[in-house]
Amino acid sequence: MRRFCTALRECAVVAAAVACVIAVMVLFAAPVFRAGESYTLYLGGSSSALAVETEHPLQDKTLFQNVAGESTVYDGNFYREIKERFHATLLFTEEVCGVTNYYLYSGQLCGGVYLNGERVNLHVAVSAEQTAVGSPLIFGGF
Repeated sequence: MRRFCTALRECAVVAAAVACVIAVMVLFAAPVFRAGESYTLYLGGSSSALAVETEHPLQDKTLFQNVAGESTVYDGNFYREIKERFHATLLFTEEVCGVTNYYLYSGQLCGGVYLNGERVNLHVAVSAEQTAVGSPLIFGGF
């Protein structure tokens, strides 16, 4: 009976350890943004090597080992909400073809790329109808 209890205790410890590892993996794989109309993960060392659109960002971020960036698109203008949510600092803006691009830095986000000598890790693009947000940048067209 003593062996059975010891074995059961050891199994419980192993199960708890596995649960902790899974919890940490899910925590680190949590999507940066609330899912919008579409969600894209950028894979590869340069963040722009491969773009994968997903309907399940948490699941796919957990499965893919090399997610280097992500973005989503919302209907409407959400620039102020995003800036406030990430306590971001506006670094510079540019306007191209009716889309205003805001390049920001947030201490809440990891990584980043250097543009115009500034470390950018949050990119928000606002058109008349939609807002795209990406970290570190939005790759592809918007």
